Amino acid sequence: MGEHFHNSSELPPFTLTGLPGMETLQHWIFLLLGTLYIISIVGNALILFIIKEKQSLHQPMYYFLALLSVNDLGVSSSTLPTVLATFCFHLKKISFDSCMAQMFFIHFFSFTESGILLVMSFDRYVAICNPLRYATVLTDACVARMGMSVIIRSFCMVFPLPFLLKRLPFCKANVLSHAYCLHPDLIRLPCGDITINNIFGLFIVISTFGLDSVLIVISYVLILRSVLAIASWEERLKTLNTCVSHMCAVLIFYVPMVGVSMAARYGRHAPQYVHTLMSLIYLFVPPMLNPVIYSIKTKEIRQRLFKILLGTKF
Repeated sequence: MGEHFHNSSELPPFTLTGLPGMETLQHWIFLLLGTLYIISIVGNALILFIIKEKQSLHQPMYYFLALLSVNDLGVSSSTLPTVLATFCFHLKKISFDSCMAQMFFIHFFSFTESGILLVMSFDRYVAICNPLRYATVLTDACVARMGMSVIIRSFCMVFPLPFLLKRLPFCKANVLSHAYCLHPDLIRLPCGDITINNIFGLFIVISTFGLDSVLIVISYVLILRSVLAIASWEERLKTLNTCVSHMCAVLIFYVPMVGVSMAARYGRHAPQYVHTLMSLIYLFVPPMLNPVIYSIKTKEIRQRLFKILLGTKF
């Protein structure tokens, strides 16, 4: 693409990149990503099937887990088309509108995941700190309202992003750093004033990831305080064990995210593939690990899974 001036009416296409400097490994990388996709899609679909089929799992904690699985399927589906095109078919061009749509869905599912982890921490807080009120606080209607509010919040946060980008002029070779469209990557490309975009981007990150992570930490501080008030060590461990899956899900979501943002801020001199690999971990690992963690740690899901896979009776 030349150095001529683009305005938003021309809507320039973007060029996706696989792993710059690691072209010889592209097929192996795609094999790895393909495996992660399969584990993620099959694992999350199985979790949804088990929760739907098993009557004893029709309770708030598992409704939230089902929502997490649907969201993880969304994360995988929103990156799959362009990753497949880039790594397998070497189709690197993506139209402006397709790129905006993909960016919308990736960030929408990302913000939704953060919100789901927050409501799951509230579920654990009520279960441990107010067990007698659990059934009256977390009714089906309350669970549905919490789920809907998480989805609506994510939509409202992400919806303005494509329009804020569309109003800007593009006059460079629009080469992206990844095999998919992300807002922090796209925001580097326009030649116009991106102050509003930067301020809005910072606002939505603070009011979703920032706020959610603080509230999750507070809920766990309150949970720990309740657990430490329990007399026997055995009961303490048994109570904390009900939170292990959720704590793992929180860590595998937030740790790679912090890693990506730290690499973007302080790793400017690192090779490009380091940033690319960090973002791949952030987008591919949580959807793959969540069903694995919950299958290992949740007895009912584990038993049902064995029954499906081995055809044995429990």
